[in-house]
Amino acid sequence: MSQEKSLNNTPLIVITGPTASGKTSLATHLSSQIGGEVISADSRQVFKGMDIGTGKDLSEYKIKGKDIPYHLIDICEPGEDFNLYLFQKLYAESVDTILKNNHIPILCGGTGLYIEAVTLDGYDEVWIPRNEALRSEWENQSLEDMQKFYLELVPNKKKQLEGIGHRARSLMRAIEIEYFLKYKPETHYKPVEFKNLPTFNFAINIDRDTRWSKIERRLNERLEEGMIDEVKSLLERIESGKLKSYGLEYRHITEYLEGEITYDEMREVLLKSIQQFSKRQMTWFRRMEKKTKINWMPVEWELERKIEFVKATINSSSK
Repeated sequence: MSQEKSLNNTPLIVITGPTASGKTSLATHLSSQIGGEVISADSRQVFKGMDIGTGKDLSEYKIKGKDIPYHLIDICEPGEDFNLYLFQKLYAESVDTILKNNHIPILCGGTGLYIEAVTLDGYDEVWIPRNEALRSEWENQSLEDMQKFYLELVPNKKKQLEGIGHRARSLMRAIEIEYFLKYKPETHYKPVEFKNLPTFNFAINIDRDTRWSKIERRLNERLEEGMIDEVKSLLERIESGKLKSYGLEYRHITEYLEGEITYDEMREVLLKSIQQFSKRQMTWFRRMEKKTKINWMPVEWELERKIEFVKATINSSSK
């Protein structure tokens, strides 16, 4: 990861946690007190029109009549391609803008991959583009042949092959990267340079029963708020297969609207899917904790106590 030194000691504050844990409220209220701007770390909130299903909660970006600036929300049309490299690029641009405004960047969201890709090492090669011709050539080949080709490209990386050699998708991406680094084809893509800010990670801890209860209550609220009509509107703009690819709400409500399942079946499978998704999020954060420090806050804490904890943690590090 290419890093540039920042001109001051402005921190990057990360607010994360599983779905329905209150991340947005914490980030916006914290921003109002410390002069922050929020950068969304949510892989679906970038899309316009996907509001209720992704939980944009834009009303929470106004605190006591004051608008809280936000970034990387509503920047793409539904159906447009958006990937990890674009997130890195736009995140870096957002941080530059926030620092020029003499504000503090607050990265908020539950997409752990996005958070890691801009705060941890190991994502230096995200910018390397897909090679469709190479993928077409190898899409029907055996894992064994792909492994042999990988080692022809990089004979000294036999150990790395042990971790990816059994997964065709990961192996194809590794081949793609090594092929690019070896033959250096022309491309307009380039590595993203990040400001090297002191980073403080905060996550909201919520036990499974409380988490699942909140998820069910929020699902009911969103269905009442018109989430089905939102999906109907999106189906007028993009084809159903693409909308289903966004997962969770957009997959299962589309299945309902197309007559594949009943309303009750849709609600049941959607609830289970979101609950399982929240479990995967917690697993990601616990694994991430092995790479970097995460300061956990109980969901039961009052909002002001959480804000004071964030401020005190950052202030104590500078003493």
